[in-house]
Amino acid sequence: MASGNVTLFSKNKDDIRINDLVGATIKLALVSSSWTPDTSTTGNSVWADVSANEVSGNGWTAGGETLASVVATAISGGYKLASASPSKTASGGNIPAFRYCVLRVSGTLWGMTDPLIGYFLGDSTPADVPATTTGNALTINCPANGWFDIT
Repeated sequence: MASGNVTLFSKNKDDIRINDLVGATIKLALVSSSWTPDTSTTGNSVWADVSANEVSGNGWTAGGETLASVVATAISGGYKLASASPSKTASGGNIPAFRYCVLRVSGTLWGMTDPLIGYFLGDSTPADVPATTTGNALTINCPANGWFDIT
């Protein structure tokens, strides 16, 4: 499964710096359609604003999968952030259906606990991505140009 375009959370956008993210634990969480993203400057800023709508289990870790091999590559006037594509096989049941993927920092950064970075739709329709049935893998592909870029 390919990811969509990442929308950064405006409330934290000015805090996002390359050195902060490369050394941080970044997680990708699955969130249901019950959540309404708020990217305004007074909107969602920490995982607690979203976590009640998280879906997980049967192979997908609660709180989100930790992104591996996080790298920041210089681009003209900024950088892009990329990682390995997280992938888990459904076991003991289905990985639940979801609508959004949320990127967040695990831990304290920018004076906040578990600050949000951005989100994207799992399906461009938009529609829920169906449950991943037992024995099948759910892979969220990091785009060739990275999760996002900041210039």
